[in-house]
Amino acid sequence: MGERWFRASQEARTLCERAEALLGFSLSRLCFEGPAEQLNQTEFTQPAIFVASLMSWAAVQPTLATPPDFIAGHSAGEFAALVAAGALDFEAGLRLIARRGQLMAQAGERAPGGMAVLLGATLEQAEALCAEAAQRSSTPLVVANDNCPGQVVISGAMAALDAAAELAREMGIRRMRRLPISVAPHSPLMAETQADFAEALNSVPLRAPQTPVVMNATANAVTRPDEIRQALLRQLTSRVRWRESLLWMAAQGVTRFVELGPKHVLSGLVRRTLKNVAIESLD
Repeated sequence: MGERWFRASQEARTLCERAEALLGFSLSRLCFEGPAEQLNQTEFTQPAIFVASLMSWAAVQPTLATPPDFIAGHSAGEFAALVAAGALDFEAGLRLIARRGQLMAQAGERAPGGMAVLLGATLEQAEALCAEAAQRSSTPLVVANDNCPGQVVISGAMAALDAAAELAREMGIRRMRRLPISVAPHSPLMAETQADFAEALNSVPLRAPQTPVVMNATANAVTRPDEIRQALLRQLTSRVRWRESLLWMAAQGVTRFVELGPKHVLSGLVRRTLKNVAIESLD
């Protein structure tokens, strides 16, 4: 993850070296060589996604003919988006995302959870599935990511996910697939992390972004530092409103989307949500 940017760009290498000095371990080795089991642990996943996304931004930004009209990041990617938009310094953002990962890992140890993607499900079906599975298991399960038409991610307790697997077949949902993640982001299981994360957020200087950032919790552009803090805090337990965010940007006249970061998942979500827009993935 991010290795091609690292090899091709001095800016990307410098950014990775700054990250490793702050984190105290070889992030590049973990991203490039694994093991995948460690990289999939959220305390490592989150800083890895943050740094890999900003390595690509550091390499590409000097080549852009014009700056973007909006910037958005999906879940942990929102922190990289804030750095790219000029609202947050790189080191401060890395400390913040690393702390977020640690707090979520601790919450996962206390109350194990996970995520699953529903393919071929409407948002309404996903919400009904979560409500019924939560009732049957007496544990929480909610919609975590409203990604695009036909793809919704749910998050919650293991018992609720087990109940949902049985219910999905009964409800005619085409496929439910567990995700390789060790915690339950964007769910009530993360509520106990909010006080500690709020303390970390309040210790980090935020500026008004040079480019408006479309936030996951609001599905529209946020420009005031106090609103950004509130949206980042809400994001721990609220859903990622990605489909709505794409629709909002299209309504503002956006016709071209450029994806930066590992692989091309977000480009696929744009393609399934919006018609007649240009999409480019720069991994």
